[in-house]
Amino acid sequence: MIVVVPALAGALVVGGLIALVVGLHPSPVVERPSRPHRVRKLTKQTRMLLLAGVAAGVVAFLVTGWVLALAVVPVAFVGLPVLLSSSSAAQRIQRLEAMEEWTRSLSGVLTVGVGLEQALVATLRSTPAAISPEVTRLVARLRARWNTEDALRAFADELDDATGDLVAANLILGARRRGAGLASVLEGLAESVAADVRARRQVEADRAKPRATARWVTLISVGVLVILAVSGTYVEPYQSPLGQVILVALLAMYVATLVWMKRMAIGRAMPRFLSPVPTATREGAA
Repeated sequence: MIVVVPALAGALVVGGLIALVVGLHPSPVVERPSRPHRVRKLTKQTRMLLLAGVAAGVVAFLVTGWVLALAVVPVAFVGLPVLLSSSSAAQRIQRLEAMEEWTRSLSGVLTVGVGLEQALVATLRSTPAAISPEVTRLVARLRARWNTEDALRAFADELDDATGDLVAANLILGARRRGAGLASVLEGLAESVAADVRARRQVEADRAKPRATARWVTLISVGVLVILAVSGTYVEPYQSPLGQVILVALLAMYVATLVWMKRMAIGRAMPRFLSPVPTATREGAA
């Protein structure tokens, strides 16, 4: 029974760190209408990592006798790729680049003299994949006889980005005034977004260097720990219940350092300024 205590302590500490990462994720500033709660399913890659981690944890327990390995190894297999990756920042840059490309394409269509609604429908085929679902729903709403401004506000709400609000706001003004200068405004906006994308890519290139260093240090540390656990006597003190508690504390401090580094690399999103479409308007238009 005493041997199980370190494993439970390790699971609680690692679970607390994961909850800390989720809790520190910045929340949106603008309140949105309530939506049906959806349970997020594990991706195929996460399931494969979890299964591999469970198998490696069982092997580590059989080889070393550490009950702690049954909890720590699966969590490490799933958590370390998240802490050491930059997929979220790359995805945000890709969406910004898609908005810039779509805005420029819309500006080009408007120059031939078609109306705003027809231009929005015409850009559907050339929409970048990163924002294709949002543009597809926008076009579907316009074809369903939604008010243009309500459809654009719903579009901005789905993009959930300050740049998306800026694009939608210019389109809303164009829908209200029906002037001839919307194409030039969108062209200038596309240039501004392109400059923002270039700046963000440069920042991410600078951040990639310390992230790569942390990745290599982590891999080397894990490799040394595995070798010592299998063949060395250096880790024998950690086999006792008190030693495993100390090992959990050391691992928790290392993970906390990775979390701190991850938090430093995440830029704070600009607050949105467009209010979402009221729920009653959505249901009535649907």
